[in-house]
Formats: sequence, C-alpha cells, structure tokens
Amino acid sequence: MMTKECKKETAPKIKRKTLSVKARKKGFSPVEYGLLKEEAIKEAEHCLGLRECESCEICSLLCPDLCITRDEKTGEVLIDLDYCKGCGICASVCPKGAIEMALEEGK
Repeated sequence: MMTKECKKETAPKIKRKTLSVKARKKGFSPVEYGLLKEEAIKEAEHCLGLRECESCEICSLLCPDLCITRDEKTGEVLIDLDYCKGCGICASVCPKGAIEMALEEGK
C-alpha cells in the first residue's frame, strides 16, 4: 500500500534577466545576467530536491527479483543487493529518478 502518491512534479524555472535585443546591438555587454543570491538558493533547492525518494513503491512492484522492500519501522525503501540482478527496471520506472544504476567494483 502506498503511503502517499508519487508523482514527478516540476517546479517553475526561474526566468533569467536578459538584455533586450536593441541593447544587444549597441555593444558587447553580457546578454544574460546571473541569478541574485535568493534566486540561486531557490534554483539549487529545486535541483537538489528532484532526486528524493518519496517511497511510492513503484520500484518494488515492478522488481522481478522481489528484492526491494520497505523497513516496517522506519518506512525506508531497502534494496537487497545480494538478490538484485541489476536489470535496471527500478531505476527506469522511478518517477523521481532516485535510483541510480552503478557498476560494482571487482573484488
């Protein structure tokens, strides 16, 4: 049972201030200005928040090896890497992009 709906939400992008076309023709000033401190912090929060798991359990429902479970005490999603064959289905269906496939280093 899902604890909350998992959906990929996109926050509106901050519109950067730019030089008008007329002003661009007059010189070599920068065409696009940087962000103010508050805008930069908001943009960073937007980017860093995209990869956060919301425990929607879509990955566990589609895992062919049944190696993705939820810890009953903490509610955390757990992946048993001893049984995972690395098919990548979980990573491809995660609406938040929270699962990343990585090659294991040889022992």
